[in-house]
Amino acid sequence: MRRKITALALATLAAFTAGSALARAPSPEKVLKAWDKNGDGGIDKDEWIAAGRKEARFAKADTDGDGKISLDELKAGMARMKTRPAATGDQQAPPAEH
Repeated sequence: MRRKITALALATLAAFTAGSALARAPSPEKVLKAWDKNGDGGIDKDEWIAAGRKEARFAKADTDGDGKISLDELKAGMARMKTRPAATGDQQAPPAEH
């Protein structure tokens, strides 16, 4: 019985922690400002990787395929992150500054 309670408590804590990380996520505007090191108004692949993001996910975020993630693409991606189930364990709020 004690193990079941502990497992349930840990699962609840994991779900709460994943959700609260996204609740604390900076705004897309702040993320763009922090990650756009060359000031061109978009996040290119080098800036994406320098921000600690996985290279393989860049193409998914760059929905129009122009080689940059615009503010609109960033907003859409962050909105998708908020709607993903917390059980995936893959929710990571984007850090605004590095």
